[in-house]
Amino acid sequence: MPEKIVQVTDRARNRALAVRAEEPDGDKLALFLEVMEGNGFEYAYDLYFDDEGAIREGDTVQEEGELKLVIPKDSADKLGGATLDLSKNLLNPGWVVDNPNCPSASPAVGAGIDPSQLEGTVEERVAHVLEFVINPAIAAHGGSASLVAVEDDTAYVQLSGGCQGCGMASVTLTQGIEVTLTEAVPEINHVVDSTDHASGTDPYYQPAKK
Repeated sequence: MPEKIVQVTDRARNRALAVRAEEPDGDKLALFLEVMEGNGFEYAYDLYFDDEGAIREGDTVQEEGELKLVIPKDSADKLGGATLDLSKNLLNPGWVVDNPNCPSASPAVGAGIDPSQLEGTVEERVAHVLEFVINPAIAAHGGSASLVAVEDDTAYVQLSGGCQGCGMASVTLTQGIEVTLTEAVPEINHVVDSTDHASGTDPYYQPAKK
């Protein structure tokens, strides 16, 4: 049996299965782990469910019990030896990707954006990064992010489309959007998700009705 690219802890697998079980036709969904553009220091990630029909030739499919973990072809080399887990910090729960790999050293940060090349107010620079860096990366599964407000060193964003109502949105936010924004816009130290995930008009998969 070939060695797995990503190790999935029991806690992470069980949590993913629990989230998937709440969705209509959940047994047809696979969990995708994709590397977004690096910020010069560490990779950013997108974790989401998609129909198994979205698996493309060249993608790696790992069987994790009843769960299929899909690693897109372009992400495989960047995830070798990584571990998908859940945070042990009860005050900051969420998904964690522990990856020994990192982007090649480069003076550019924020997925290729040099902060000195961004112009405008903090709000304008954050909006620029969301529009031209982050949204193209999460558009593959119908997701998008928009700026709600900036207060002090915190940016409040709203997720929509594929990211709204997604049980995996936390890793997209903390290890994708936040990493990219804080490196591209130095004035920002925190990113808060202000999305109402329970009542989106078109979430990627609807929360189970109670």
